Amino acid sequence: MHIFDDYLSPIKAAIASDPKSGRLRDNLTFNDRTFDKVFNLKSFNQQVPEKRLLPSLEDFAKTVGLTPNFEQGLGLHPDFLHLKHSETLENHYIVSMFVDIKGSTNLHAKYTPQTVWIITNTIQRAAIHTCLIFGGYVHRLQGDGLFVYFGGRNMSATLAVERSLQFASVFSYFVKDDLKNLFTEQGIDQIFTRIGIDLGYEKDVVWGMAGIGEISEVTTCSLHTSLASKMQSNATSNGIVVGDHIKNESPKLSDFYTPVCLRTGNENDRYIFRIPEERFNYTQYDFAWLKFLKKQDFIATDYYGNLQLKSKATVLSHRDTANLAPIAVKSKPYYNF
Repeated sequence: MHIFDDYLSPIKAAIASDPKSGRLRDNLTFNDRTFDKVFNLKSFNQQVPEKRLLPSLEDFAKTVGLTPNFEQGLGLHPDFLHLKHSETLENHYIVSMFVDIKGSTNLHAKYTPQTVWIITNTIQRAAIHTCLIFGGYVHRLQGDGLFVYFGGRNMSATLAVERSLQFASVFSYFVKDDLKNLFTEQGIDQIFTRIGIDLGYEKDVVWGMAGIGEISEVTTCSLHTSLASKMQSNATSNGIVVGDHIKNESPKLSDFYTPVCLRTGNENDRYIFRIPEERFNYTQYDFAWLKFLKKQDFIATDYYGNLQLKSKATVLSHRDTANLAPIAVKSKPYYNF
């Protein structure tokens, strides 16, 4: 889709200029100067600004008509910020998501720590920027991955679920296709994601401050927050696993959900959590995110089956019906000259 092209550029430049890769040449530069001489956080922030979308992703945000909110603090959902240093607990629904980025450890075998830092931090910033576009709140950074909330007091649970699925699908496409192509060219092991998403309704989610003093965060205590993490561990490479509540809140997408047990062949994998005495059996589902992504209003599929933004979709000249004659003539019942 070329949404993340500008985020791939610093990764490519860092790899090309890495002395450990054995491909360093005088004409390979990073930010117009030799990598070894220029590497520092300031130069990286110029390449991938903290609080500004790079042009390719900014075009995407304009296409979907959403604006990211960069003014948020880690572990401080703005709707529950007042609970910091308070003795109050509140109930409110929330969508919890764990995005785990796997495979980055293998990069250390081929590149210097500086290059690995650029690769992993660029990927993480791309994830954060995309998350903010869809209205997510980054609650915690976990290694290369993210723990994210979707929803709040001014958003319905249904819309929060939709936005969470949109973000997860767009970012999964980036990692599965764009990053895969880049790393395949470099002959290195693929980096992939595993994502778990679940929804806890108001009665099931308690918000409050955890920790002490400044060693604290405003967070949730909920079975469904915990299950999102467990579902992530049950996902396939570049897969998304969601809970029953996510499925129930998006009935129009019922065909996109398949019980995990059908993939694994193990009926025990149908339920992610059970309370037999309460007859509580909570199902986990594989989510067909690529199929979902193709159905989004902002996505078009070109002549070759590639995904692209609708605003940038073009009609290829060779799609003129006259060019179909040599093929269609073989199926005369379906073609009339």
